[in-house]
Amino acid sequence: MLTSIRGLAAASFVLSTTLIATPALADETDPPSDIEVSGNVALVSDYRFRGVSLSAGDPAIQGGIDIAHTSGFYVGTWGSSIEGGDAFGEMELDVYAGWGGDLAEGVSVDVGLLYYMYPSDGGGGIDDFNVNYWEPYASVTTGIGPAEATFGVAYAWDQDSLGGDNLYLYTDLGTSLPGTPISLSAHLGYTDGVLAPPLLAGDLDDSGLDWSVGASATVLGGLEIGVQYVGVEGPSIDGFTDDAVVGTLAFSF
Repeated sequence: MLTSIRGLAAASFVLSTTLIATPALADETDPPSDIEVSGNVALVSDYRFRGVSLSAGDPAIQGGIDIAHTSGFYVGTWGSSIEGGDAFGEMELDVYAGWGGDLAEGVSVDVGLLYYMYPSDGGGGIDDFNVNYWEPYASVTTGIGPAEATFGVAYAWDQDSLGGDNLYLYTDLGTSLPGTPISLSAHLGYTDGVLAPPLLAGDLDDSGLDWSVGASATVLGGLEIGVQYVGVEGPSIDGFTDDAVVGTLAFSF
C-alpha cells in the first residue's frame, strides 16, 4: 500500500485466505492461497498529507484494505475523514492498483496508479466541479546498514481538479531498535507544483519541502501506537501548514 506518504500508517498484518471459503473444514495440508488480504484502521490526532493538514488540525478516522497476489500485483482502497469545505467535503477515498517486487537482491520496487476521490464533496454551488484526480507513483526500497531507505516519486499531470501539474519526490528512512517493539522513522519530501505547501498557504512559491521524524511501537499483536513531529516550508497557518505533533493509534488485521 501507499504509503505512505500518509504519515504513521498501521503496518499491515497479512492474513492468508483460501480461494474457496471453507475455514472450518480446511485440510491442514492444503497449499497456501496465492491471495493475501490485509487491512488497518487508525485514529490520528491530525491528518497530515505531505506535511499539510487535511483535517484542519483535528483528529481523523482512517482505514484501508489491500488485496495482493503472490505475483506482486495488488489493489486496495484507503479512506480518511477530512475537513475539505464546500469543494472536498468530509471524506477522502483513495483507490489504487500496482505491482511490487524484487528488482535485485536487497532492492525492491513498487509502481502503481492512485485515484483520489472526494465522494462527500460539500457542493456550495460548485457541484459540477470535479475535485477527483489521478496520480501515478513509483518507489525503490533498499537497505542502508541497519535501516531501510525508500526513494519515491509521484506525479499528477494537469487535471481539471488541480489547475496544473504536481511533482512529489520523497525519501523515507526506517529502522527498528533491536530487542524492542519500537521503530524509528524519518521523512523528507519535496513538492514542485500546484500542491506545494507554500502555494497552498497563500505564498507565490510553487515549491517546498515537508519533513517528519517519528517513533512507533507495536503492542498487543496488531495494535500500534506512534507519534510524529511534522513540518513544512512556507507560511505557518494554524491547523493547516503549522508544525505539529501527530499521534496515531492503529490496528492492523
